[in-house]
Amino acid sequence: MNTVKIKAYAKVNLTLEITGIEGGYHMLDSLVASVDIFDFIVLKKRKTPLSSILMKGMDSESIPPERNNALKAAEAFSKAFGTNGADITVYKNIPMGAGLGGSSADVSGVLNGMAKLYGITDREKLKALADGLGSDTGYMLNGGYARLQGRGEKVALLDLENKLHFLLICPPTGVSSGACYQKYDELPKTLEWRENMADGCIAALQEKDINGVGRYLTNDLYKPAVHLNPDVERAMEEAQSFSPVGAVMTGSGSCVLALFETKELCEWAKSRYRGKFRVLTASTLVPDYNKE
Repeated sequence: MNTVKIKAYAKVNLTLEITGIEGGYHMLDSLVASVDIFDFIVLKKRKTPLSSILMKGMDSESIPPERNNALKAAEAFSKAFGTNGADITVYKNIPMGAGLGGSSADVSGVLNGMAKLYGITDREKLKALADGLGSDTGYMLNGGYARLQGRGEKVALLDLENKLHFLLICPPTGVSSGACYQKYDELPKTLEWRENMADGCIAALQEKDINGVGRYLTNDLYKPAVHLNPDVERAMEEAQSFSPVGAVMTGSGSCVLALFETKELCEWAKSRYRGKFRVLTASTLVPDYNKE
């Protein structure tokens, strides 16, 4: 096998709660899911351990190779497993700086692609490699529904088959994750007790209670993201104007998800959107990278 093609799927955060700080890192409890928006990655074997990368679309061409995490992933893979490298082309479709995990998707996609290219089957070692390249990259090696804890490296995959449908409203400007967490630390906190939102959302999914899922959508980073980028609040207002089951910002922003009962309602909302932001529809899925 000299060429491998991989679809690297985006993720959404249905819940994101910050539970504390350890070792200088924010500890999270987050329910995530893969959605059917993806970057398309093509990898071709090289005869040397070095890899190259070509980015296409979404203004990704301006990313310097030395700062490209997907290229770093290929080089880390070759070093860890003693293989040659690859010529990599990434066709971007996941909005950048939106909280949809586009960078992590490309890293995990490259790792999955390199593993297939060179016949590597040690998933445990691959997961450890992914964890060293990004907090949620280990999760995105498999995707699907999962609960992420710690820095995101503690992954509990969930056997859920619920198909959720979203309208995504994506402002053109993103939110820096580092700046968002810093702003979170600066803002005052409420001391009142609250229910664990991930527990509630998982229970609602298990009961196939779409309205319950909508009630549990939450993101502790929403307020700091709004302070950094007012477009996030505008996107939320626009999402809620369609009376969805629920709405939530994903990741550290800036994309806002509006949850609807059906894909048809998502398409209806998209057709009636009159704002200035990019809008997409997406549905959850469970990727099978072993078959691609």
